[in-house]
Parts: sequence; C-alpha cells; structure tokens
Amino acid sequence: MIHFVVHDEGDGVGVVVVEGIKTGQEMIGWIMDQDKEIKVEAKNDIPIGHKVSLRDYKTGDTVIKYGVDIGKVVAPIPKGAHAHVHNIKTKRW
Repeated sequence: MIHFVVHDEGDGVGVVVVEGIKTGQEMIGWIMDQDKEIKVEAKNDIPIGHKVSLRDYKTGDTVIKYGVDIGKVVAPIPKGAHAHVHNIKTKRW
C-alpha cells in the first residue's frame, strides 16, 4: 500500500494519500518520476493531504515540493514529521 507520493526524487516532502497515519507507523512512499518506493517512519500523526518530511530540516531551510520552492522552515522538522503551516511559511510575504 502506498501511503504518500513524491513527484520528484529531489523533493524534500511527500503528500500523504491515505487516512489514519499514526506516530511510529512505517509508511511507504512512491517517487513518481523514478517509479520507485521509499520507506519513512511517521514521527507524528499526519492527516491525509498534508506533507511528510523526507529529510531533517533546520530553521531557515528551503522546502522543495513538485521540484519547486514552497517556502522556508520556521521550526525544525525531523525526517518523518508532519510538515505544514506550523513549521513551513511562504517566502512571498
């Protein structure tokens, strides 16, 4: 079962595509452009449609999704953690 999808192998986050991801759960992700699977352990409960971090981020880092800069990290995000508006903000304003 695929739990999250990643568009580009260079992306730092994937999008959860199933309900009910729980802390400690091993998730399987599909990297679309490479047609390969990766595994990540969930560090938090993650709602469907939200992002999971695929690497450790520190404050000030840039997050890449779909091969595009989607914002800056405002609080540390460990690999496998819920990545959303509480720890990523846009650079637009």
